[in-house]
Amino acid sequence: MRTNRSRVAIIAALVTLLGALAALPGSPADADPPFRSANSVFDHVATFDVIDGNGSGVAEIIDASADGTQLVYTDAETDSIGFVDISDPTDPVGAGTVDVGGEPTSLVVRKNLVIVGVNTSPDFVDPSGKLVVVGRFNRQIIAERDLGGQPDSLALSPDGDWLAVVIENERDEDLDDGLLPQLPSGGMKILDLRTGNPGKWRMFDADLSPVAAAAPGDGDLEPEYVDISANNRAVVTFQENNHLAVVNLFNGATLANFSAGEVELSDVDNEEEDLIDLDTDLVKRREPDAVAWIDNNHFATANEGDYEDENGDEGGSRGFTVFHRDGTVVFESAESFEHLLVSAGHYNEGRSENKGVEPEAAEHGRFGARDLLFIGSERSNAVGVYEVDDPSSPELVQVLPTGIGPEGIKAIPKRGLVVVSTEAEVTDVGIPTMVNIYQTSRRPADYPFIVSGPDADGLPIPWVALSGLAGDATDADTVYTINDSFLAAGFVYTVDVSQTPALITDRLEVTGASADLDLEGIAVGPDGSFWLGSEGNAGSRPNLVLQVDAATGTVLTEIELPADLVDERRGNGIEGIAVSGEAGSEVVYVAIQRAWPDEGDTDEANTKIGRYDTTTGTWGFVHYPLQPEGGGDWIGLSELTLLPDGRFAVIERDKGWGPTTGFNAELKAVYGIDLAGADFRAFDDPAGLVTIDKAMLADLLPELSESSIWTAEKLEGLAVTADGQVYAVTDNDGVDDAPGETLFLRLGHWTEALAG
Repeated sequence: MRTNRSRVAIIAALVTLLGALAALPGSPADADPPFRSANSVFDHVATFDVIDGNGSGVAEIIDASADGTQLVYTDAETDSIGFVDISDPTDPVGAGTVDVGGEPTSLVVRKNLVIVGVNTSPDFVDPSGKLVVVGRFNRQIIAERDLGGQPDSLALSPDGDWLAVVIENERDEDLDDGLLPQLPSGGMKILDLRTGNPGKWRMFDADLSPVAAAAPGDGDLEPEYVDISANNRAVVTFQENNHLAVVNLFNGATLANFSAGEVELSDVDNEEEDLIDLDTDLVKRREPDAVAWIDNNHFATANEGDYEDENGDEGGSRGFTVFHRDGTVVFESAESFEHLLVSAGHYNEGRSENKGVEPEAAEHGRFGARDLLFIGSERSNAVGVYEVDDPSSPELVQVLPTGIGPEGIKAIPKRGLVVVSTEAEVTDVGIPTMVNIYQTSRRPADYPFIVSGPDADGLPIPWVALSGLAGDATDADTVYTINDSFLAAGFVYTVDVSQTPALITDRLEVTGASADLDLEGIAVGPDGSFWLGSEGNAGSRPNLVLQVDAATGTVLTEIELPADLVDERRGNGIEGIAVSGEAGSEVVYVAIQRAWPDEGDTDEANTKIGRYDTTTGTWGFVHYPLQPEGGGDWIGLSELTLLPDGRFAVIERDKGWGPTTGFNAELKAVYGIDLAGADFRAFDDPAGLVTIDKAMLADLLPELSESSIWTAEKLEGLAVTADGQVYAVTDNDGVDDAPGETLFLRLGHWTEALAG
């Protein structure tokens, strides 16, 4: 049962993230939220591509040298460990790899040595593994020790004298529905590193018999993760058994063991229906994965969940817990960690039925006078940073965006750094496995750029995949944005840009359309209604222009493209929309992302800008000349915005991500076009279409690169507010095979930001 103190902490954490101007009860009315405090926060300063930079396959568990200038990570894909020089943390350099003769599962750095747990198991029935000791400088294997089973997690004591090695002997999830027991059981090895050279370190078994007697796994322990306190006590998680133990490293005795217990969750999404609906209450076993000591009396667990018992009940409590070493729960995050990521736009809806945001990594570090706890979400690609000076009342500091699947976190307080290794990649579009590096800074945190406030029920307004932007005609503090087809419904979001981060204050569902929606463009009409562009596909979904009531979301008018033109469509259709004229006689302009038809177009480099006259009900078109393709694959349009001087701006971009060779981002720009005197013709005019001129107004690639952990592909929205300020937004693809960060850029006044 959650305590009142936990509930207060949960609310405080959400208010902190949202950057709300209203203070918590009992606080000064003008109190600054921590995003604007003088306390240090973390800035992303570099990303290291382990594939291109080191020839690695992945980066999973990561550690650092004592001086914090070298990183070492496990790469199970190539049976190796990788080295990165971070003498200059803003410019990490690949320093090679070492083959360790099997699958490295974990490692620690001790002085001039790297100690690696290596899985050599031929199958689940005959688990085997070894400890491999590698020279950090000469990159030679110095010693190997047989472990008698499959190692999973290693921990080095803070004094460097003791090593704990968890032997998991993991279960086969395809055997007997993955149910326990599946022998042989695992255990934990303890090594006394004070005893001679690595080949002669004294090694003995921890006595986990009290755990075997108490845990529900019928003697199959399934230990998962270990961490060691400053007074040489090891805390071990037994994930599938939903159990924890504290072990004395001097003699291997189990000092305490206890169930991790259950969590009551309120208002979470438990159904994968392509909508984020926070409408379900659950009770879940915690099933902790990673664990980190905060002090000698308290530790935190990241409660991933990994097991479904014979009754079909699953773990996965979607948050983190702080325990006293005697098993008392002193803090439970419950649903607050998941709500945090919903409000930051990082919620991965495709995991709603399976552990939600899936907290998997936990790390602690003392930065100056602050104890900080880092909790990594494997499925939402983010790390929550909490101040835990009082372990019973964690306070949210910030959210850090990461690459795909953060697996390892290493705090390096002496250099003011924290590094995160991510284990997944999407190589066919140029998103690698990466190591993200963050450094403390006293300036306000950049990320998140945009978050959502509470709805009428006090829950965070769900949002992902923002795909268009428009300014309110009269309120300079308001812009509107939309989501694309990642969600099963189209929404218009109201954004307050007077706050930092920008705050989503309302969400309006669009209803009454004749087809499913893929909203890609938004404009505000002269009567205040919304004009939306919905992108079709090559088959079932039409390209539509919709006029929508701004109060109810109801479709008032629906306009299709000319039928004969539709016959030539491809999957890249309407991507931007703009409106001019008076109410009742509007002229609507749309940008078609890429050239139609896909094959046989006389000028493949041209796409189309369409104009629809609501008075006559007719369409006209001009050609827009796209830049030639480069390393970022195809190029197309992503936005169309009316500027205050009567010209129009378009976003023209490629599909490139980051600086990956062959997929690198090369074009993310705003071009200006003059449509007032353009000769719009029927798309099939025998004389052909006129190609208009364009002029570059702004190259946004440098700012995107500077602001992203990995340069975002989809620069999707551009808006000019009533007072002339320019904003741009990126689409995070719903955190689906994408890092998940959303950039909301403040570009300044249009006369300077779009000056060319």
